Amino acid sequence: MILITGGAGYIGAHVNKMLSGAGRETLVYDNLSRGHREFLRWGTFVEADLGDPEALHSCFKTYPIDSVLHFGALIEVGESVMNPSGFYRNNVANTLNLLDAMVKHGVGRIIFSSSCAIYEPSPEPMTEERPVRPSSPYGQTKWMIESILADYANAYGIRYVNLRYFNAAGADPDAEIGEWHEPETHLVPIVLQAAAGLRPHVDVYGADYDTPDGTCLRDFVHVNDLATAHILALDYLRQGGAPDAFNLANARGYSVREVIGAAGRVTGQPIRVIEKPRRAGDADRLVGDAGKARSTLGWVPKIPDLEDIIRTAWVWHRRNL
Repeated sequence: MILITGGAGYIGAHVNKMLSGAGRETLVYDNLSRGHREFLRWGTFVEADLGDPEALHSCFKTYPIDSVLHFGALIEVGESVMNPSGFYRNNVANTLNLLDAMVKHGVGRIIFSSSCAIYEPSPEPMTEERPVRPSSPYGQTKWMIESILADYANAYGIRYVNLRYFNAAGADPDAEIGEWHEPETHLVPIVLQAAAGLRPHVDVYGADYDTPDGTCLRDFVHVNDLATAHILALDYLRQGGAPDAFNLANARGYSVREVIGAAGRVTGQPIRVIEKPRRAGDADRLVGDAGKARSTLGWVPKIPDLEDIIRTAWVWHRRNL
């Protein structure tokens, strides 16, 4: 059985659906503080908090867990700048609870949802060898957990894969699940809400970055391509693969203005923009090189085009929100 922490959230729910569709038994562990009960359509569900060691130990004792996919974290960069205490407690301390439960119950495989936010930004697509320099408490928590995993591997034999996402976007092509945060802070759903008339405009934070049009540049990856990478990473560990880290990216950066333009073309709707000052913690460009994931895991994105990614999200938003 595969334990999915944070499995009621955006990426975790897509992974859960894909694993279940492949006939694998899953167990979602989520406190529903940021996830959605509506996404709990597959596998078994335990409503509990990673901050509760007794609940974790009970879960591992009750169910035949042999692997863990760890998504249970706070993810908003701006929120991490305003509330670093909450991020270190939730992301780092709670991961220690999870790892200690794994050690106690002899579970030795974990796929960790890491982030490109650990890297020092670069004008070129970043490989896994890029220097680490998190620019926010959020990024710092991801790097701290990667370091902890390396120590647990040395001391306790835990075997892990760190998957360093660039920008997840899009939705399940069946439109059963999609990107849904409360409040919404992610660019693609915000732009689509504006296109649908659910908000009056899109705020663009910073138009003076060192990029071609002055707005931040990001590398967008379809959420189902991320889900596929988790299954490949788990199979890699099952086949004896050594602990490692892999970027998940398309090696193509799109600016905020380009995303808004693409959404306008997909939806056929005008999208009003208001420029605002930069936000703390935002890097000017984050574009990744996923050659290592391609060569080692055999990962090949099936939906690399930005407009195709947005189109899947638009179908889900129109049907559900």
